[in-house]
Amino acid sequence: MKEVGKRLKYLREGIGVSQDKLANMLGSTQSSINRYENGQSEPTVEFLRKFADFFDVSLDYIFGRADMPEGKLYAYHPDLPPDREKMRQFLEMCFEPGTPANLKLKESMLRIMEEREE
Repeated sequence: MKEVGKRLKYLREGIGVSQDKLANMLGSTQSSINRYENGQSEPTVEFLRKFADFFDVSLDYIFGRADMPEGKLYAYHPDLPPDREKMRQFLEMCFEPGTPANLKLKESMLRIMEEREE
């Protein structure tokens, strides 16, 4: 179960969330998360399902049966990139409207995202 603890910790630290905050989000306790990550206790199947759903990974990944988060039985299909208009609307919400610097930044971000799609 050491591998499970490593994967749990890796995923949690990957998004920069404390054990306490993750515990609150998953309906657990900080001490339980700590014990799971250090291999001192085994998480329940229910907890592992919540964890897998929260991080959008397969249980195969958590158990170390697969190196890719989609695992062996789960096919990960990322969302298609939004069209330019939806992306523009999203960027409008993120930046202070009306300033010339932000207009340039928004246009640069749109260009970068379009180049990445190609």
